Amino acid sequence: MASLIHPSAVIEDGAELGADVRIGPFCHVGPEARLGDRVELKSHVVISGNTMIGEDSVVFPFAVVGEIPQDLKFRGEQTRLEIGARNRIREHVTMNTGTEGGGGVTRIGDDGLFMAGCHIAHDAQVGNRVIIVNNSAIAGHCVIEDDVIVGGLSGVHQWVRIGQGAIIGALSMVTNDVIPHGLVQGPRGELDGLNLVGLKRRGVARSDITALRAAFQMLAQGDGTFQDRARRLGEETSSDYVRQIVDFVTAASDRHFLTPR
Repeated sequence: MASLIHPSAVIEDGAELGADVRIGPFCHVGPEARLGDRVELKSHVVISGNTMIGEDSVVFPFAVVGEIPQDLKFRGEQTRLEIGARNRIREHVTMNTGTEGGGGVTRIGDDGLFMAGCHIAHDAQVGNRVIIVNNSAIAGHCVIEDDVIVGGLSGVHQWVRIGQGAIIGALSMVTNDVIPHGLVQGPRGELDGLNLVGLKRRGVARSDITALRAAFQMLAQGDGTFQDRARRLGEETSSDYVRQIVDFVTAASDRHFLTPR
């Protein structure tokens, strides 16, 4: 399949287009943009800045990808946005490049679904198979690990980490770190359990789910601080999934943690 570029599209000199790209009417592709093989821009899409989009990704109408950060400290420094393969970026999504103070790059992994109206801010690090539902916002410097789902109309505060496999319910404001496989819900997001549905869908063994349940109870009700309980879990567990939570809690963080209710 040869590349198809609508005559109304503007492709700036310097832009790099992979094989078999499809660029619809009234799209604008800036001079530093790089589109991988078989990338499709539906129509009225803006790709600006030093932005790379991986192969087989599709960007829907009125998305703006790679514009400068919404950060008053940004002074025009050279930063970039890297988007992996097979992503679906729906209507009116915005994704910004990084800032010098945040490492200079915003990264999106592979196989993500970014639903209509959601926002990925500067210097965010988003993993693989992440789903951000309609009109949710990921603030600057956040880390969203693999297999996370953020429900609609939710907000994630800057610098927050959300661990692998966690799920954030709709209409939640997440202001602190979320442990891997955690379940967060409520207007001021609270850690309300484990993402058991997600674990079962991914085929996690019953023994590991049982170990995660026990670990959650210990984190909720054990003696000492949250970090103390996590360290004790690390000494006692043989489950890789529980170890993942331990490593997450004991790692460096710029925020506090959401702790079990």
